Amino acid sequence: MQKQYDVVITGGGLAGLTLSLQLKKAKPDISILVLERRESSAEAAAHKVGESTVELGTHYLREVLDLKGYLEEHELPKHGLRFFFKTENKDDITERVELGPRERLPVPSHQLDRGTLENYLAKLTQEKGTELILGARAKSVDLSPEGHTLIYYNTDEEEFTVKAKWIADASGRGSFLKRKLGFSKPMDHAVNAVWFRLKGVIDIDDWSDNQKWKTYLKSGLRYLSTVHFMDKGYWVWVIPLGSKNTSIGIVADPAVHPFEDFNKYDKAMEWLKKNEPLCHQKLSNPDDVLDFKILKHYAHHSERLYSADRWGVTGEAGAFLDPLYSPGTDFISMNNGWLSDLILRDLDGEDIAFRAEIYEKTHLTMVDNWIPVYQNKYLLMGNTQIMVVKIFWDWAVYWSIPAVMYTNNALTDLRLVKELFASPDSYGRKFGALNKKVQDLYLDWRHHETAIFKNRYIDPFDLAFLRKFQQGIDEKHDGKSLVAKIKTNMELLEKISAEIFRLISSQVNGTSKDIPVNPYEMNLSDPGAMTKNLHERDPEVTKDVAVMWFYDKEPVTV
Repeated sequence: MQKQYDVVITGGGLAGLTLSLQLKKAKPDISILVLERRESSAEAAAHKVGESTVELGTHYLREVLDLKGYLEEHELPKHGLRFFFKTENKDDITERVELGPRERLPVPSHQLDRGTLENYLAKLTQEKGTELILGARAKSVDLSPEGHTLIYYNTDEEEFTVKAKWIADASGRGSFLKRKLGFSKPMDHAVNAVWFRLKGVIDIDDWSDNQKWKTYLKSGLRYLSTVHFMDKGYWVWVIPLGSKNTSIGIVADPAVHPFEDFNKYDKAMEWLKKNEPLCHQKLSNPDDVLDFKILKHYAHHSERLYSADRWGVTGEAGAFLDPLYSPGTDFISMNNGWLSDLILRDLDGEDIAFRAEIYEKTHLTMVDNWIPVYQNKYLLMGNTQIMVVKIFWDWAVYWSIPAVMYTNNALTDLRLVKELFASPDSYGRKFGALNKKVQDLYLDWRHHETAIFKNRYIDPFDLAFLRKFQQGIDEKHDGKSLVAKIKTNMELLEKISAEIFRLISSQVNGTSKDIPVNPYEMNLSDPGAMTKNLHERDPEVTKDVAVMWFYDKEPVTV
């Protein structure tokens, strides 16, 4: 083993291994040491949250890291996110409102067996010349402009010292650098999770004999979905894995469901029996349980991410929000993009001080802009109409702004980042302000919306704007046309949010559905307070938003 490296990465999970591969792809002669606490190869059923990817993270794995062939051969394709909402009869899955795509999606994503994937990534990065040491625990680091000194232990408690130009912390919740340098930051989102694997294939399409319900979408597509069962304060996931096992998780707000009620396997089964009886019936064979993992108060923030002093953090060593919508790989993708760009530029002799500051501010701004998607929103999960509108809105903002920026390499283009985020009127800033306003609107609406719906199926791609946004993720733009695309998408988001407000205010306040709306001044308590920059109705948007409005519609009969 050599003693001097260009980069030492603490942590050999998904974030650390993909960072090493990204660096090796760009600079094959770069010297990298990865230190991983795990003493042997990851088990096929690894204790990891994040089996499910969505579009941005999938683009990273398939296109940036060239893993398309591996993913298509060894991991399952994913048929989108699928939701089943609150109903009075949870013993019959066909009575629940179901939200999910009927047809195969144009932009691919995957269900990942994290243990299998990480073993492959470890082998691949070693083949490319990275040194990987298992059973290695980082003890301390001395950061210095002349080169960092890191001390670690092996499994025999022997002590080793290595030098590095760069330290990249991918140690997950161990947060090696965050603890060392004291830049931890709390996040006001105290939600808990448990998850476990069951042996064998579990296909929710087999949970009913109702043939009409089975024909709502093509055979096999429900099985390939990331399935969510929701009610107030919680959601339960069912995710198929390429190993022919199944991942099950319970994620809940302790304000509604105390962690002590489901933080052990037997308690989790009793919790399912009470809250999701059909899941309990189908998932409660203890002989099939492969493992059981808990994570309390999983959300955490960070004050720092990147430094011109040649260190950075990636993955859960930095910030983590929530597993809903499967964003973990997305943030790893963006995180590794910024960090690898800094490392490579620095090794080429570039002064990265300004760039490191901009990347950090942009990354933290994107985290802060996404916090309102989750904060206090578990209280809405028992309100079907609110959640349908919210889920479609959340997908619209994700597909139309962050995903498009990422797939067009905008996040490492300083000119574009400045244009999109620098001024208060920039589209990146407006995007955050608009999303916050809409998320607050849902909380206000909660006090008025109590209807329970059943026997309905809704496909996100019945809405033209969602089809347009998703299909636009892989469109390529140069700098000027990308800004124009973001501008067009923002204008459409403003129209969508204004139309959502019209329908909500009409239901709650009895206001006309034709009222002009300023989406940045929406106030359900005083809908007449908006005075400037008012939007009139757009017939196409009106038609689209009406698709997700359940009132005055006949339910589907099954």
